[in-house]
Amino acid sequence: MKGILVLEDGKSFLGEIDGGKGERIGEIIMNTAVVGYQEMMTDPANAGKILVLTYPLIGNYGCAPKFNESDNVWLAGLVIKEKSRIFSNWQAKESLGNFIKKNSVLSLHSVDTRTLAVHLRQKGSMYGIISTDCFDKNELLSKVALFRKDKTLSLIEKVSVKKQKQLGRSSGKRVAVLDLGITKSIIRQLESLGLSLSLLPYNTNAGEILRLKPRGLIIAGGPEELLSLEQVANNIRPLIGKLPTLGIASGNLVLAIGLSAKINKLKIGHRGVNYPVQSPVSFKGEITVQNHGFAIDHGSLLKLKSLRISSYNVNDRTVEEIESRKLKVLGVQYMPLSPGFNEVNTVFNKFMKMLGRS
Repeated sequence: MKGILVLEDGKSFLGEIDGGKGERIGEIIMNTAVVGYQEMMTDPANAGKILVLTYPLIGNYGCAPKFNESDNVWLAGLVIKEKSRIFSNWQAKESLGNFIKKNSVLSLHSVDTRTLAVHLRQKGSMYGIISTDCFDKNELLSKVALFRKDKTLSLIEKVSVKKQKQLGRSSGKRVAVLDLGITKSIIRQLESLGLSLSLLPYNTNAGEILRLKPRGLIIAGGPEELLSLEQVANNIRPLIGKLPTLGIASGNLVLAIGLSAKINKLKIGHRGVNYPVQSPVSFKGEITVQNHGFAIDHGSLLKLKSLRISSYNVNDRTVEEIESRKLKVLGVQYMPLSPGFNEVNTVFNKFMKMLGRS
């Protein structure tokens, strides 16, 4: 079946459809990682996005349930160059094609993703539509324009838990987790630290959090939906300085908004692996995984005397990590994934020290 991707500036790409059919509209993002397609498809942070994978061959190691970052595929659509006809991996349970069809993903392959990636890098982030029903660009562009005017859909509300859920060790230190779209890989690291986790809906207010008597608060990453993030920031603002708080990705933006810092949209975003970050007071660097289209405004952070920027992106000097011992906050824009062999990212070790001081 033929399909078409139309960008809101009128640029279009033809391809072959695999999986679902119909029309899907969303912000077009691209990820440069060589592996991790299943994790990206099930990451709540990508909810409503049309994901373009720049690596040319996708699906060669198949899919397995253990690698899902959530229980759903949240993408509006997937765009790739070539779908592998075979898969080979000892952990694989099914092909990418089966995974796509099972989850009714609208997937467009046989697309010139190199040209598409160059176009997005030059023009910047934009919305688009994948369609199997209509190939008239003007009609499709009018649908994109109408979609952009509709502000009723809350993606964070969609991906967040609907009621409190207990995870981890019941006898461990109690930590409240605001679920903006937390991933299973983050939960596994927190459970390995022996914490008792109270997973809460995104709109839980400060009073409800304090009634749980937690030792700390984690605001977990998810869709970068500024109106919803501002609501979360207003809810947790009374806790800043009282409760040790860790913000991850979108949760870091929540912290910044709560501290009255400004948020800037990046031209194309940081989405992929091997992003270098560095502390401003040392030559030590870290290699990180990133998936964000917004960053905290550097100038507005400098006005906050009790807060320090503890890590910058080496490529463009955007802020990647903030912390304050006085305010009891730690925030990272990158994804603090496990370095491997069931190890815990150093970010969570820092957070545990904060809990120990409280």
